[in-house]
Amino acid sequence: MANFPVINLEKLNGEERQATMEKINDACENWGFFQLVNHGIAHELLDTVERLTKEHYRKCMEKRFKELVASKALEGIQAEVKDMDWESTFFLRHLPDSNFSEIPDLTGEYRKVMKEFAEHIEKLAEELLDLLCENLGLEKGYLKKAFHGSRGPNFGTKVANYPSCPNPKLVKGLRAHTDAGGIILLFQDDKVSGLQLLRDGEWIDVPPMRHSIVVNLGDQLEVITNGRYRSVEHRVIAQTNGTRMSVASFYNPGSDAVIYPAPPLIEGKEEGKNLIYPKYVFEDYMKLYAALKFQAKEPRFDAMKAMNSSTATA
Repeated sequence: MANFPVINLEKLNGEERQATMEKINDACENWGFFQLVNHGIAHELLDTVERLTKEHYRKCMEKRFKELVASKALEGIQAEVKDMDWESTFFLRHLPDSNFSEIPDLTGEYRKVMKEFAEHIEKLAEELLDLLCENLGLEKGYLKKAFHGSRGPNFGTKVANYPSCPNPKLVKGLRAHTDAGGIILLFQDDKVSGLQLLRDGEWIDVPPMRHSIVVNLGDQLEVITNGRYRSVEHRVIAQTNGTRMSVASFYNPGSDAVIYPAPPLIEGKEEGKNLIYPKYVFEDYMKLYAALKFQAKEPRFDAMKAMNSSTATA
C-alpha cells in the first residue's frame, strides 16, 4: 500500500521544486487528498486555534450534544444509525459576507483568532489553486477566476468535534461523501484519528500529523479538470478514545459562478466529443447536493447534464 502523500511546501523554493510539483500532481490524480507540512501558517496560531476550539466545545457545545444524544436515545442503540452523524458543529462564513456576529457564545479572542486563521487559509488555498494550474498547464489564476462569480468565492469554515462514541460500529462520525465545492483545507486533531478516504475499494486512514494541513479536492475541481483530478469519497469513523477536533475550510466557487471543464483540458474540443462533465451554475449544483450529499456524485453530474439539455431544448 502506497504511503499517504505528504507534501513539504518549503521544497517548492529550491532544487526540489519539480519533484514536489510532481508529487502534488500525483496526489491530485491518484488520491484526491494530500497532507501539507511547512505550509507557512505559524504553529503558534494553529496551537491557539486548537486550544480555543476545544475550550469552546467543552464550555458551549458538549452539553447540547449530550442532550441531543439523550433525546434520540442513541446511547443504547442496537441497530445501525443511517440518518445522522455523531458530530457537533458550527459554520463560520468568511466570504463573500461574514457571519461571525451571528454565531453565539464565541469569545472575543476566539473570533479574532479564527479571523486571522481564515486569512492565512484563504491565502494558502489560492496558492494551491495556482500550483494546480501550473500542473494542469492552465494560465496562473485560471481556477481562482473560475471560482469568482460576481462577488468572489464562497469561503467558510466548518468547526466540528466528534465526541467519544460508545457504539462506533453503529453510527458514523460523518457518513461517506465527496465534498461539493472546490478545494478543502483541514486542520485536524493530531491525537484522535477518524478521517478515512476510499481508495481502490479500501478505506484508508488519513494519519493525524501535528501542525499539518490536510487538503482534498471537491466536485468542482473534478468538473473543471474534466476528470483529470477527482473528488474522493471520505468519512469520519467515530472513536471511543476521545473527542476529535476538525477545522475544515472550504474555498468554493461563488454562488453564480458558471462551472465547466477548462477548454485547454478537453482533447478534440472542436467536436466536444471528450467533454465528460456538464456546464452549470454552482448554486444549482449545491441545491441538488443538499438533498443527495451522502449518495454517489455521478448521478449529480448526470442530473446537471439533464438540466442543461432541458434548458437547451426549451
